[in-house]
Amino acid sequence: MSISIAIVEDERNYNNALKKVIDYQGDMKVVAQFFDGNDALKNLSDISPDVVMMDIQLQDMLGIEIIEKLRKEMPKTQFIMCTSFEEDDKIFNSLKAGATGYLIKGESMDKILASIRDVYNGGAPMSFSIARKVLNHFERKVSDIKSFEELTEREKEILELLSQGLLYKEIADKKFISIDTVKKHVGNIYRKLHVNNKVEAINKFNHFKN
Repeated sequence: MSISIAIVEDERNYNNALKKVIDYQGDMKVVAQFFDGNDALKNLSDISPDVVMMDIQLQDMLGIEIIEKLRKEMPKTQFIMCTSFEEDDKIFNSLKAGATGYLIKGESMDKILASIRDVYNGGAPMSFSIARKVLNHFERKVSDIKSFEELTEREKEILELLSQGLLYKEIADKKFISIDTVKKHVGNIYRKLHVNNKVEAINKFNHFKN
């Protein structure tokens, strides 16, 4: 059975080049081409292809927004990001939105074709550099969790109050301890979380909570 594919890509030459190579394969066919986001948003769910090759930075909107809006209507469709962007936020926002693959446009057509087959068969294809970033992100997350677990209950309470914007004196009054004790706890928090200041500590704390 042929894999049905839609291409959402505003760069016409690349869109047409992808279509040509995909249609040349015996096991896949391009059933729709979209050159802007609005057009894709209006028509994709009616077509419900097996795979959508999605550019991130379209002229009129982000490909990530399209996936967020259509994901529930197209539960059986797999989305592969095919883009020149390698920024962490774009990668993770794409994956959070529901993309199952993430390829860099410089990849060979062979890699792109293999990725379409892979995602169709339940895989999650990624360019090597993207896979490395995802791995590093989770390694950092695990390291943050371990650091956070080292904090005592009192240190966690103080960090929570710091994140609410309370000053050392206010924390001291609230917890019935001296300002020096608060400073000592804060010093321990910085050391355990491997940070140098309040902003970094609060950022790590919020990141962990999320």
